[in-house]
Amino acid sequence: MSAVLPSTLAATRRTAGDGVWRAAWRRLRGDRVGMVSLAVVGAFLLLILLSALGVVAAGWQREIAVPNAPPTFMGPKAASVQTDIEQPSGPDVDLSAIDPLAPRYEEWAAGVAKYRTAEAPRLDVLPFGADRLGRDVLAKAVKGSQISIFVGVLAALLATAIGTTLGAFGGFFGGKVGDLLEWVYNVFTSIPGILLIFAFAAVAGRGVQSVVLILGLTGWTGIYRLVRAEFIKHSVREYVRAAEAIGAGALSRMFRHILPNVSHVSLVQLSIHVVAFIKAEVILSYLGLGVGVDQVSWGTMLAEAQGELILGHWWQLAAATAFMAVFVTAFSLFTDALRDALDPRLRGLE
Repeated sequence: MSAVLPSTLAATRRTAGDGVWRAAWRRLRGDRVGMVSLAVVGAFLLLILLSALGVVAAGWQREIAVPNAPPTFMGPKAASVQTDIEQPSGPDVDLSAIDPLAPRYEEWAAGVAKYRTAEAPRLDVLPFGADRLGRDVLAKAVKGSQISIFVGVLAALLATAIGTTLGAFGGFFGGKVGDLLEWVYNVFTSIPGILLIFAFAAVAGRGVQSVVLILGLTGWTGIYRLVRAEFIKHSVREYVRAAEAIGAGALSRMFRHILPNVSHVSLVQLSIHVVAFIKAEVILSYLGLGVGVDQVSWGTMLAEAQGELILGHWWQLAAATAFMAVFVTAFSLFTDALRDALDPRLRGLE
């Protein structure tokens, strides 16, 4: 008994001495699915960082293959492009009698020869083929990850920050502050979401920054409602009143005591909004209100793939869908694991 007691006391002291975030990290490390998902999300973040620095997918706009080249891992050689104009030949053949344009053939052939490309270059490996302009679809998908993930994550973080902050103030203080924030919330929710997005888009214009602001400023209302309800519930609990009794200020009680206990709500909403905002970027880009024409995203790739799919060219659709599905699934599983690690109901089970 004496040999077991010291180790038990040490474990108890270690758990009691851990902060909320350190204890959450310890629980998260025990979740294999959560750690694998974190690794996948980290790989995507590293990928978009390298893309932003120009290390990978820097030449995604170059036409390096024949248009709509199918996926290949063998690296076929370039096919010659035949541009010569064949002319009928034979003894005593009056070409002008057969074809009134025959005298112009030599002139046209000489003009074409100036711009003729003897061989169309192709990559050694095209895992996802080429698009209608001969650009590598894999490079486009990597570069599109940078834009789409940047838009989805940053817009979701902005919406979550706005909704959590306003919900905290509205739920904790109540009174006139709560009434004012409820009025703002009702104004935003009374307008159909798609019309509100179009109104902001008409003012902000096109571009990545504009899309982030549009989605962030229009997507905070659901987060505000949930966080406000949690703060109303927690603001009257014993641990908050105990903190008030020992002299903790309002902001300290809000963000040091209550927020860690309701952070799982914000994290779940963050995960949901990342997925929703990536889809919203697809819609905005399809309608011409998203990223610029000189940029690429998963949304613009899917918009281009619609026309290509009719012709049987499925690889651009597959590439954008595969990249999006892997990231969205991994991000959702990671935020679920992080929510469980931060859930206050699970802390007493350690």
